[in-house]
Amino acid sequence: MKKWRLNFRVLSLFTLLAFVLSACGKPFLSTLKPAGEVAEEQYSLMLLSTAIMVLVIIVVTIIFIFVILRFRRRKGEENVIPKQVEGSRKLEIIWTVIPILLLIILTVPTVISTFKLADVKGMKDKDAVVVNVRANLYWWEFEYPNQKIITSQDLVVPTDKKVYFNIKASDVKHSFWIPSVGGKLDANTENDNKFWLVFDSKKSKEANGVFYGKCAELCGPSHSLMDFKVRAVSSDEFDTWAKDLKKAKPDVETASAKAGQEVFNESCIGCHAVDVKDNRPEQARQAPNLAGFSERERVAGVLPHNKENIKKWLKDPEKVKPGNKMSGTYPDLTDEQVNELADYLMSLKEK
Repeated sequence: MKKWRLNFRVLSLFTLLAFVLSACGKPFLSTLKPAGEVAEEQYSLMLLSTAIMVLVIIVVTIIFIFVILRFRRRKGEENVIPKQVEGSRKLEIIWTVIPILLLIILTVPTVISTFKLADVKGMKDKDAVVVNVRANLYWWEFEYPNQKIITSQDLVVPTDKKVYFNIKASDVKHSFWIPSVGGKLDANTENDNKFWLVFDSKKSKEANGVFYGKCAELCGPSHSLMDFKVRAVSSDEFDTWAKDLKKAKPDVETASAKAGQEVFNESCIGCHAVDVKDNRPEQARQAPNLAGFSERERVAGVLPHNKENIKKWLKDPEKVKPGNKMSGTYPDLTDEQVNELADYLMSLKEK
């Protein structure tokens, strides 16, 4: 009896923890608040499948309770043997046909949506917005082939139109995922995966123009920190952003920023580029492109963007993102050099 009580208490504790933890999380990382055509369609399929499952549970539970109450052994009937039934063709047909019908109801819209969302023929159109996504440990590169620019960590997209993604990985398997806008898609080293998303302008305004993306495939110690931000803007703003970024040059005015530029050219430029028109092959692009760095949403994808966090990252990147490939690749910097380098990075504007 004591053992049963202990097990019941443990079960109750885990149930309570599951209930409390189910409320944890970030609203902007929820798939239950769709912010685009793809997300809306996938959310509708989730509701349909959930409704079918709940219906089945309710019907089975009602039948279960009815049978227990209706056919329970009553007082005085201990020796009564119920009528033995070997089978019922009618019941067999019913409980075979009903699951088949439920599967058909779920399968038809799922298959239709699968083919619809996998249609990337429009990627070849001249005016299509295409983004080549390359996942790396633990950062993201975004190349816009039609605009001829390369950037990283902050993905900028136009709203209310299809944005096509060509996804791959350069080291290990990753997974590209913007929870509120659409389902995840694997980034493989051996092949490219393609799909499209639409970013709703109204939902974008509600989210202050920023959506959050993550790596959804366990890839190493800093997997949970492999984030990126999505800035959804109007088509006109997107075109302006692309043009301005192509013309952007470092705004190096102060003596500290100029000294930081020298430090950068000595220690960082072998891996990082500051020009969006980076003509190096992708194998040579070993680190994020820093063009427009000063106007990004986050430092290293996770820290609030300010000078102190830039210095924190430069001093000890391993502490921020364990297992990153930047640690130990550049000489030790003095506090003065770190401050100068931070000033230079803050001069890398989008226009």
